[in-house]
Amino acid sequence: EGMMLSHSLDDISIALGGALVGKNCGDLTMMVNEETEERKQLMEAEQEMASRDQDMQLRADTLNKIESHVLEMRSAKHSKHASLLPTTLDEHLDELDSWVFSEEADKASKDDVIVKLQSAEQKTKDLCTEYFEAIQKEIEEKEREMEEEAKKAAIERAGQADEEEDDHDNRRLPKKRRMEIVMKNKNEANELFGDGNYKFAAARYAKALSHCAKFIDLSPDDIKEVSALKLTLNLNLALAYLKLEKPEQALRVSNDAVEIDQNSTKALYRRASVYYEKKNWDKAFEDANKAAGLAPEDKAVKKLLDRVEAQQKRQKAKEKKIAKKMAAGMFG
Repeated sequence: EGMMLSHSLDDISIALGGALVGKNCGDLTMMVNEETEERKQLMEAEQEMASRDQDMQLRADTLNKIESHVLEMRSAKHSKHASLLPTTLDEHLDELDSWVFSEEADKASKDDVIVKLQSAEQKTKDLCTEYFEAIQKEIEEKEREMEEEAKKAAIERAGQADEEEDDHDNRRLPKKRRMEIVMKNKNEANELFGDGNYKFAAARYAKALSHCAKFIDLSPDDIKEVSALKLTLNLNLALAYLKLEKPEQALRVSNDAVEIDQNSTKALYRRASVYYEKKNWDKAFEDANKAAGLAPEDKAVKKLLDRVEAQQKRQKAKEKKIAKKMAAGMFG
């Protein structure tokens, strides 16, 4: 107790202090390294989740392509070359349809689904060789005729074709004459559509609709007749836009069709089909469900409604999985 402490640091004090400082620096470095490693692990986990989400989206898109393939080939049975399709095609399409909504499909990986699509398309080609050869021949013929068609369309648009009326024709024509112009465009559009010339068909349907707006002095019965014609033209134009992969335009004219008749099964079905292509499952369900209520025996409507409900179920399951992953990432 009576020992006096030196006012300066001796060698022992300096050595002890240095040791303590070294120890604290080592602890701090270890903490920084641990934090950096943890951050790296979190970033890797986040990247892995993003990669999985991309795989899930690709998987869903590929399943949609399988469905679209089935719908396209079913529609082919009503096409110009339907007689060339084999009877075994229905069995193939039914198998694909069942697989898409099966437990096996739900458990299939992204790669499994891609392989399924490729094998399905290849089998379709093998089964329908004559059909696709005819389609290819027709395409080649249309390409040779395209220049002539374009010239003809230009002449008609300019009002130089025989008895063709200009789109800006505002003459007060009698109903009979105006109807002749409308039906001429409609019939030409139907022929073009049947030949797969959807672009020119859409132009003709649109032109027919423009002339429908130029009727004058119509009686109540005439108004009903023109409204029914406008409904048909809008439905056909919407289908042409879908064939051209223009869903926004298809939705616009589908809305026009529903506005003409809100209880038209065909109009509701067409708009539901557009919403389906746009992957707006809730809107598609709303229209398809209403159409099914109006026409419970309509098989096409029932089929579409089943597909929409299956997509809604799939979407909810996907959202549930994503939410579960997010929660695991936050609290795991």
